[in-house]
This record gives sequence, C-alpha cells and structure tokens, in this order.
Amino acid sequence: MLFFALLFLVFCSMKKSFLLFALIVLCTGIVQAQLPAIIPQPVELRAGLFPQDKFKIDTHTSILISDNTVKPSAQFLANYIFKYYKLKLKIVNSPEHIKNAQSINLVVNKQMYTNADKYFVSVLKNQLNAGSASPQGIFYAVQTIIQLLPVTAIEQTELMIPSVDIIDYPRFAYRGMHLDVSRHFFDVAFIKKYIDYLALHKLNNFHWHLTDDHGWRIEIKKHPKLTAIGAWRNGTIIGLYPGTGNDGLRYGGYYTQQEVKDVIKYAADRYINVTPEIEMPGHNMAVLAAYPELSTTPKEQKQVAQTWGIFNKFNNVLLPSEQTFSFLEEVLTEVMDLFPSPYIHIGGDECSKIWWKQSAFSQKLIKEKGLKDENGLQSYFIHRVEKFVNGKGKTIIGWDEILDGGLAPNAIVMSWRGEKGGIAAAKQKHKVIMTPENMMYFNHSQFVKDDSLTAAKYLPLKTVYDYEPIPAVLNEAEAKYIWGAQGNLWSEYIANPAKAEYMLFPRLDALSEILWSPKEKKNYTDFQKRLKTQFERYDLMKVNYSKRYLTN
Repeated sequence: MLFFALLFLVFCSMKKSFLLFALIVLCTGIVQAQLPAIIPQPVELRAGLFPQDKFKIDTHTSILISDNTVKPSAQFLANYIFKYYKLKLKIVNSPEHIKNAQSINLVVNKQMYTNADKYFVSVLKNQLNAGSASPQGIFYAVQTIIQLLPVTAIEQTELMIPSVDIIDYPRFAYRGMHLDVSRHFFDVAFIKKYIDYLALHKLNNFHWHLTDDHGWRIEIKKHPKLTAIGAWRNGTIIGLYPGTGNDGLRYGGYYTQQEVKDVIKYAADRYINVTPEIEMPGHNMAVLAAYPELSTTPKEQKQVAQTWGIFNKFNNVLLPSEQTFSFLEEVLTEVMDLFPSPYIHIGGDECSKIWWKQSAFSQKLIKEKGLKDENGLQSYFIHRVEKFVNGKGKTIIGWDEILDGGLAPNAIVMSWRGEKGGIAAAKQKHKVIMTPENMMYFNHSQFVKDDSLTAAKYLPLKTVYDYEPIPAVLNEAEAKYIWGAQGNLWSEYIANPAKAEYMLFPRLDALSEILWSPKEKKNYTDFQKRLKTQFERYDLMKVNYSKRYLTN
C-alpha cells in the first residue's frame, strides 16, 4: 500500500500569508504505466493516480514560485525549456497572475521534510507540483522535471509530461566530480558547461584541479610569476607516454580572480560547491619554474613540465623551508578569500621523497624536528599547512598519501590508491571520499580498443556502475565516515571539450546513480535501458558521447 501525501502552499500575494493547500492520497490498485527514464534512479517513482493523464506545457504555462529563493531554479527550468524547445514560460509569484492556465508550481516549505535535499514531484493533468524544505531540494526537483520532458523534438508548440509521483533524496552527502585543468586548460565557458552536467546528475561538489607540474591556472596577485611563467609550457609530448616527440608549441592559460568568482557564483546558483586544489609538496614544477628558490635544487634550471609521468624523473618537490611556508600561506590566503568553500584540497600525492633525501636542509630539518624519516617530514609539512588553513576556518582535503607518517588531525582523505587509505582513515574517524583509480578515473579507456588516445588503462561503464563506496570491512559506525565518492577526469590526453565530454559520458550517469540512488535499487540492465533515453537527451543538448554504447 502506498500512501503519498503532497504538501503544496498556495498564496495570494506577497503581502498575504501562505495558506496550506491540498492533500492527495494515492492508494493501491494503480495501474503502472510505462515509467519515464530518470538518471539517477529516484527513491520512489510511480505512475500518477490517473496514468492516462498528461500535463501540457505551452506558451500559456507559467512557473509559480513560493518565494524568491526558488527563483534561480525556476529560471534554470525556464531557460532549459526555451533553449531546447523555444517555449518561453513566465515566472510569477502569485496565483492571481495565472488565468485558467496550467502551472508548474515550485514551493519551499521548511516544515515539509527534515532532509533539506529531499523533494517531491507530482504531475497532474492541470498542475505540476514540486516541493521541498529547501531551495536546493527544489533545484534537484527541477533536474528531475527536465528528464520528464520529451527528448526528440525542438520548437514544439506544446510539451506533454506523463503523470507520475516522485519522492527522492540522495544516499551520500558528498557527490563529486573532478576536472584537471593543468595538463590541458579549459576556458570558463566549458567550465560552466561542465558544472551544468554535474547539476543535471544531481552532483554537488566540483573539485577544480588548478595546479600541477604542467601549468599553474589561477591568478595570485602577490605572486604574479605563477601565471606569467608557471601557466605556460614550451611544448607538449606527442602521443602516449613516453611519446614520439614534442610539438614544441607554447601552451597554457589561467583564470583571473574575477573569472574564478564568476565560476563560483555560477556553481552556487546550481547548489554546487567548488573546492580548489593547490598541489603540495610535490607536483610543483610550474611553481619552481617561476620561483626556483623554493626548490631543494634552486641552482638547477627549471621549466614547466612538458611530459607526463614525471614521478621521480624531475625535481617537482617544494623545499620545506620557512620561505616556502610563507609563500604557501600567501597563496592559500588569496585562494581561501576567493573560494567560499569550507574545504581546500592540498594534494599531498606522489611526493617523490628522493629530493628530500638528497637535500641537506631537509635532512637537517628531520633531525631538528625529531622526525622518523621523509614520510615524517611529509606529515610535518601537511600538519603545518593544515594548522594554517584551520586557522582561517577551513578544512583540508588530501589524497590518501597524507596518511603517510601520520594523518593531520582534521583532514578529509580522498582515497585514490584503491580503498586501503580510505578504510584506514575511516577507522581513525576521519571523513573519507572514495575515488579509487580502478573504478573512478574517467580518463581511462572505456573500451579495450577505444576510439581515441587515452590513458593506458581500461575502465568500462559496468565497472563504474558496480562500484560500492562503502567497503564491506567497515562496521556500521566506521561506515558513517564514508562521506561519499568522486569521479576524476585527468587531462593528459584530453585536449578539448569534445574529448572531455566523450570521456565523461555515460560514466557520469553511472557515478550519479552510485551516489544518489538507494543501493538496493541499482540494476545495471535497467540502467542500460534508461541510458537510451539519456543518449537522446544528449543528442538534443549536443553533448558528445561514444556512439558505441548504442550498439554494445
């Protein structure tokens, strides 16, 4: 038996109080019609009380909002419908503006649910109602409404939406996707498009990998050489590492602080948090090209990396000196002032300790601080940076190497070298984001013989879909520290937006279902069926994806 109560607020004007309206109770015996294909799969999706009914959207349809907090979501929906169907809908805040027309009603009522992300959508013949306790819940409802729209036609005079009832909320609090803009730079227009892709899939965290050996991509006013020198390399290897040569072309780019603010605002309007990553203490060839005095070998000639796979081959590690820490604090201060995110990703991965072993200063510091070895020195480095970041009211996130030598007290661990680091961090009662390379690195090939050059590893769609972020070895109390998971898109072999989209889709769809849908509702066969509709939507949106999925 299903008892589904719909709460909806009806209001007369901005000066009048909200009135509680209507409850519709659905009972057993409903004949299930063909249900729409929605990704990620909602918690509850059922045919409406009268499955034969359809809700019509045409030029007379209005979007009715309960208050201005819902307006960005209403505008998002209106923009989507106009862009792809050429139907222009009005946004109104009073039912007095609606004259015998069908309306899409978006309502926030704080007392509706205790879960701010939870929402309902109920499609009736004359109304489409969506409600939540928060504006972000309404935004997720809008993403679902978009997936109820037709996928095959543009410039229709009317759109018909099936009668359905949906109750939905996410499984994990952290639902993330990463983009590396150091190896290859993507302009602001594509970053915004990328954020829209995350929004469509109800992800809520964008991990912006802004710095690495191959280019520094964010303006730092106190250290202008980072972009004047560190944002540009004088060539890039050709083909799969180790390559067949070098193209010899100057390559680079960076985001101004104003552009960063623009991206952050754009993401915030879609309820997506943007977490910047500033790599340390390794992966810093771009920094050392600009400021060689921060290196363990300051007299050696430095350049921004032109080849991939530089681990242990080139000195890319910061000297743990007071000058370096002052530099990092100045950089991080500007970054933290720019980003409202409560989190700063500080990297911490693949720090080649051989450069510290060969450094007299580093060896002396190990003895002075009573550290055991170079792993202890990395722990000292991360602890010191964390203390500074915590002092600014922020929390650090780091790749699982930050466990080496002892985990910083408040750090969040992003587990990429399998699940071992995440398991260890969870047992130490630290938040964990699971992103194991073999399941979550979308730069790996989708097929044994892919259509274009990729990293030389294989990650098929089903492997992504079948991933379970909570390791079975964790008990119930420990499992609560698995905050969520994240997909990563490293850009060594991704030089343009079309290739980024090709590598992203449809593995992003699989990721969204891992992170949003109930574990017990996951079904790969059903997911494949729903993907067929999603591919039609991508065709409508002109999103690039591998057509091989249509035949495989």
